[in-house]
Amino acid sequence: MKKTLLILGVVVVIVGGYIWLTYNKLITANENIDNQWAQVETQYQRRIDLIPNLVESVKGVMNQEQKIFGDLAEARTRYAGATNANQKVEAATQVDSAFARLLAVMENYPQLKSSDNVQTLMAQLEGTENRISVERKRYNDSVKDFNVMIKRIPDKWIANSLGFSEKNYFEATKGSENAPKVDLKNN
Repeated sequence: MKKTLLILGVVVVIVGGYIWLTYNKLITANENIDNQWAQVETQYQRRIDLIPNLVESVKGVMNQEQKIFGDLAEARTRYAGATNANQKVEAATQVDSAFARLLAVMENYPQLKSSDNVQTLMAQLEGTENRISVERKRYNDSVKDFNVMIKRIPDKWIANSLGFSEKNYFEATKGSENAPKVDLKNN
């Protein structure tokens, strides 16, 4: 009887220890995802902060592209007012679209390319776009690690019982593979 109780006690300690370690591992992975999302947001904020400077520099050279400027301002406002990750992703996608149209328009204006302010801001924005890409990848890598962790048995059972669920990847929006079309004749 003592031996049975001792064995049962050891099994309970081992199972309890495994659950405890798994829980801590899941918490760490979940916090890593939150941290990576914060890094993505930091780069988005950098982009959002740089765009008005670029817009003001470009406005001095071209006035007929007011719709793009308005779209950028609206997208920045939506991003600033977003309250969760999904809203921020949607707003960031709107910024991506408007910004891509601005870049396409700028290609048609050689005088913009020669402006030092525009060149400096474009270089900073290119660097920011690269940082965003890197941080999105890191975020998705963290999500992948977490999702794999909570799908493996026996961690799957523990994760489900403790309320951990699969995280969403950061994905490009439908249609983003197509280059924006700029029609300078209708502006």
